[in-house]
Amino acid sequence: MLGKMIADARLEDGDIQNMNFEYEAFTNADFSKIEFESVQFVKCQFINCNFSKDSFYNVVFENCVLSNCIFTESYWKKSQFLECKGDGSNFSKSCFKEMIFLNSSLCYVNAANTVWKECTIDNSNFKESFFSEVKFQRSKFRAANFQCVDFFETSLKGIDLSDCIIEGIMVSETFDELKGVKINAVQAAGLAQMLGVKIV
Repeated sequence: MLGKMIADARLEDGDIQNMNFEYEAFTNADFSKIEFESVQFVKCQFINCNFSKDSFYNVVFENCVLSNCIFTESYWKKSQFLECKGDGSNFSKSCFKEMIFLNSSLCYVNAANTVWKECTIDNSNFKESFFSEVKFQRSKFRAANFQCVDFFETSLKGIDLSDCIIEGIMVSETFDELKGVKINAVQAAGLAQMLGVKIV
């Protein structure tokens, strides 16, 4: 059903609204330049699919697989990733507003040059992902795994990462990205080693 609706949307206004999709499965499909509004995807699978320049308004992905997909230059508002797997996907140059990532795995994703406004990442895994040149505004992070994440030229000022895993994060040689970040004592000891500080 989704495939037909995408084809119809391309012939018309490019919008898909007020729909529920379950158990849909696609590989190497092109969903680019489509606007989704008030749409729910449940237990769907998208492998190597192209969602570039899409817009997602009030869209929910629940128990879905979105591995190695392209979401470059996409726009998200009041949407949710709930218990999804999006490992290896590319979200670069995208904008997220009031977005929720809950109990999801997004390891190895490219989120470079993205904007995050009033978003929440809760109990989700972004291990070894790229968050370089990112702008965070009033976003919250709870029990997130940012192990070995690249935060090059991304200001973490005012962000509370005290409940997150940040071992092996990568920043610039000046460590400017870490100015004003909120961390716990154990994390501080780990970052001190990055700075060459010896704790006795």
